[in-house]
Amino acid sequence: MDNQKLVLNLHEVGINDIEIVGGKNASLGEMLQNLKELNIRIPSGYVITVAAYECFINFNRLKQQIEEIVGRIDLDDIKSLQSNGSKVRKLIEGGKFPANLVDEISAAYLTLSNIHGVVNVDVAVRSSATAEDLPDASFAGQQDTFLNICGIDALLNAIRNCFASLFTDRAISYRQAFGYDHFQIGLSVCIQKMVRSDLASSGVAFSLDTESGFKDVVLINGSYGLGELVVQGAISPDEFILYKPTLNQGFHAIIEKKLGVKDKKMVYGDVGEESVTIIPVSNVEQDQFCLSEDHIIELGKWVVAIEHYYSQIKNKWCPMDVEWAVDGLNNQLYIVQARPETIHSRKRANTVIEYTIADQDRVDKIILQGIAVGDKIGTGKVNILSNLAKDQISTLNFAKGDVLVTNMTDPDWEPIMKNASAIITNKGGRTCHAAIVARELGIPAIVGCGNATTLLEIGQLITASCAEGAIGLIYEGEITYKMEEFSLDDLPKTKTPIMLNVASPEMAFQFSRFLNKGVGLAREEFIINNYIQIHPLALLYHETLDDSYLSSEIAKRIRGFKDGRTFFIEKLAYGIAKIAAAFGKDQVIVRFSDFKSNEYFNLLGGKYYEPKEENPMIGWRGASRYYSDAYKEAFGLECLAIRKVRESMGLKNVVVMIPFCRTVKELLMVYDTMKTFGLVRGKNGLEIYLMAEVPSNVIMAEEFAQHIDGFSIGSNDLTQLVLGLDRDSSLVAHLYDERNEAVKKMIKMLIAEAKKAKIKVGICGQGPSDFPDFAQFLVEEGIDTISVTPDSFFKTAKAIYKIENEVKNMGHFMKNNKVLDLGNQGMIAD
Repeated sequence: MDNQKLVLNLHEVGINDIEIVGGKNASLGEMLQNLKELNIRIPSGYVITVAAYECFINFNRLKQQIEEIVGRIDLDDIKSLQSNGSKVRKLIEGGKFPANLVDEISAAYLTLSNIHGVVNVDVAVRSSATAEDLPDASFAGQQDTFLNICGIDALLNAIRNCFASLFTDRAISYRQAFGYDHFQIGLSVCIQKMVRSDLASSGVAFSLDTESGFKDVVLINGSYGLGELVVQGAISPDEFILYKPTLNQGFHAIIEKKLGVKDKKMVYGDVGEESVTIIPVSNVEQDQFCLSEDHIIELGKWVVAIEHYYSQIKNKWCPMDVEWAVDGLNNQLYIVQARPETIHSRKRANTVIEYTIADQDRVDKIILQGIAVGDKIGTGKVNILSNLAKDQISTLNFAKGDVLVTNMTDPDWEPIMKNASAIITNKGGRTCHAAIVARELGIPAIVGCGNATTLLEIGQLITASCAEGAIGLIYEGEITYKMEEFSLDDLPKTKTPIMLNVASPEMAFQFSRFLNKGVGLAREEFIINNYIQIHPLALLYHETLDDSYLSSEIAKRIRGFKDGRTFFIEKLAYGIAKIAAAFGKDQVIVRFSDFKSNEYFNLLGGKYYEPKEENPMIGWRGASRYYSDAYKEAFGLECLAIRKVRESMGLKNVVVMIPFCRTVKELLMVYDTMKTFGLVRGKNGLEIYLMAEVPSNVIMAEEFAQHIDGFSIGSNDLTQLVLGLDRDSSLVAHLYDERNEAVKKMIKMLIAEAKKAKIKVGICGQGPSDFPDFAQFLVEEGIDTISVTPDSFFKTAKAIYKIENEVKNMGHFMKNNKVLDLGNQGMIAD
């Protein structure tokens, strides 16, 4: 292509034209040319080329002046950066366009207006730098965008301001830091018909999980109105996650929906005033998701298609960062930007960093929480920045290592953000400016906290932890922790599959890299307790209780969902689905709820439905609830959630497990209840496991085995029931030991019966991690799987590998010597 052309139609350019039109424009043109058959809608438009930018600079004789000013900048001096950066921008903003360039821009604008049947078409004016697609640095988002520009004079002014934005303080600082010549990077401008998202919604989407880098999901953030507030972090957006593998198979693969705080939106300004303005969002709209499920699915498919296309032409995995908008006039979805993601695509994928916090009493030190960005921990003194004008940045007393606390960050703050030990904001989501910069700088950030600027005090020593899941926690004082790095290349391959016990859905994507063989235990109680927090029967029947406070509280918590029933089913399904998606190729064993009555009592509304038992540990729990007339309808919600995960979302790797089932008759009664709600063993490949934790499960193992697909040994309850002690009592704690010979004999019996019945048997508990001799016992007995907590995984894998080798060597010794002494196991003859 002729690189001296000043104006080009957007559909004339492609991915090979980055030096001519910049990364963003090249990407849009590429998609317009090649993704039409997929019905991906991209607004039409045209491009002001890099040659036009250079023509403007040369016409106004600015290059030497800019070089001299930039050469005087001391990057360690914020005042120097601000002062000289401002001088460069004013030079460009004061420049004039050559007449031939004005003519070409005007002609292209007139053509675009005629296409849309208006005199002065409303357009978006977006900067596109030639450095945006470089593999070793992320320049995305450093230049400016102007929305709802109408008329040639306003358009020329917006283009000139785009040119000037190549020299924002943050862009100058970034290029200097990476050693890029300022004039080796050119700027192009895209003029694109506006999508009327001011009448609908808009946002961003990534073809991976932005925190963990997990490849198999699409993450969408969105809000009402024009998309700038999402990017700026001025609101906390709605969040949606889709699972790519089942989305591609045609399933309804939405595995997460979170309602944000969308209290304002950016819309068109009045004629003759500012081009855009910010207005409040009605309470009704705030309580609804900004995207319909049809649009979520459509957008997810588009993002997958865009990623697939770019991965093919680059001949490597190329995750994408996409901006989208829904036009309120025609209710159609559009892609307005797409660029390669630049954080996780450059990370080493073979290392895992594990943070261990030693302070066991830290829960009492939690001040507030928000959305975690990254997985690090930062400690420092609070420095609150609020209502900060640009010219005030250089006067700040911001010490290296301070914790930056603010309502929302501003792009011009990047020179001071890099000195922060952590960043905390009241507003924003996982794709806002603060989050993007924090990831790039490797700084922990907690966004969307709500009231950090009022709750925290200047000079207060705090710790910001992003190492405990998707929820970022802010602690009073300094919290001590240990950081350990593991190489997955060094992880030994064991014959005995090692699975994970995963409690939090928010951590599942992080754990997906552990090379484990699925999930041996996913507890529904964690999801119910942390994400639902309401007794299921209260959700179903609270209106019959004449408790106005309870009904009011439930109404607040189920915002965005049709009713309490839907809320429980979908929230539980989303939690299970995230865990199942993280380990999509492997089995994920989900245990039905096993709260005791005193634990259910503590859920909102629980006091109306729970008895007071003398010993809840061996009372109305597990299976005995499921078929009970008093609880059957609540259990039905769990069954429907499992069906949604397996049948609607397509995650058929989910296996269900029944806990605390005392008799075979009880098991069959549970099956009858499950069938009532459409959940049947064997239907659509559904497998059902039994939690072997009651002595009767072992004694009657042969009978139980006829009706199940596997056992999972719950060593905690089995130990207490075999030894007849309360594991919560400190008075008999010294007697609690799963290595006791009576417990081991029960486990040995169960493994033997499972082998005889040709069904699987595994164990989920800390014992194999904490006691190598116990792990050796299990391996020697032929346990099929061992499931441990993630913090024990690497230690356990190494221990099991060592034990397997020792057992193998012992086997060779037995063959040669006929007899082997195995200590606790006595003499085993060949």
